[in-house]
Amino acid sequence: MTVIGIIPARFDSSRFPGKPLKNILGKSMIRRVYEQAEQSGLEKVIVATDDKRIVDEVLSFNGEVMMTSSEHICGTDRCLEVSHRIANANDIIINIQGDEPFIEPQQINQLIEAFTDREIGIVTLCKRIEKADTLVDNSKPKVKFDDNKKAISFDRVINSPFENGVFYKHIGIYAYRLNVLEKVCALKPSSLEIKHKLEQWRWLQNGYDILVLETPFDSYSVDTAEDLKKIIERFGDSNCF
Repeated sequence: MTVIGIIPARFDSSRFPGKPLKNILGKSMIRRVYEQAEQSGLEKVIVATDDKRIVDEVLSFNGEVMMTSSEHICGTDRCLEVSHRIANANDIIINIQGDEPFIEPQQINQLIEAFTDREIGIVTLCKRIEKADTLVDNSKPKVKFDDNKKAISFDRVINSPFENGVFYKHIGIYAYRLNVLEKVCALKPSSLEIKHKLEQWRWLQNGYDILVLETPFDSYSVDTAEDLKKIIERFGDSNCF
């Protein structure tokens, strides 16, 4: 069994075109994601893209990259195309978001460790919500799970007083056994996926278990130019990166 990290990266983002190549404290965003992933227990890291400019950037820092179809609707499908070229039947595929330049290697390792249980097919992460305004932030999906850590639902907004319980933000990184990735990519969009614009609902509605593990680390994704400004301000004084 080999554990492979795949980083889907599109140039033509609707909200922030060219974001994988944006400079973050002296390095491109895609390079930062790649280098963080390399510090984890992954046995292989590869960028999956449909744009030669991203290919050239990854090659410039001696990273591994593969051109994929421009017809893919989501990063999951792009991961599957690469997996079919390089992975074996028993391999684990980790879909690492290409817009999280400061992803923690420990988060990736936590996913890897989950597969010591042979019954596990899909794993993702969550973090406890510490601020009330996050509950109504539409851009930060939330996840509910049962006592066995299996996902029950994914929502964009939680209409409940913050003081009334413990709530979790979904951290958008996924790990799959290859045979499970193949099956979920073959599914048609589901009703709740369309309603919430969250792909995970497709898997839930088709009976797939999603193991949800809590992480102490937050995620800092870059979806807009304003996000980029905030992340540079946050990490600008850090000597860790």
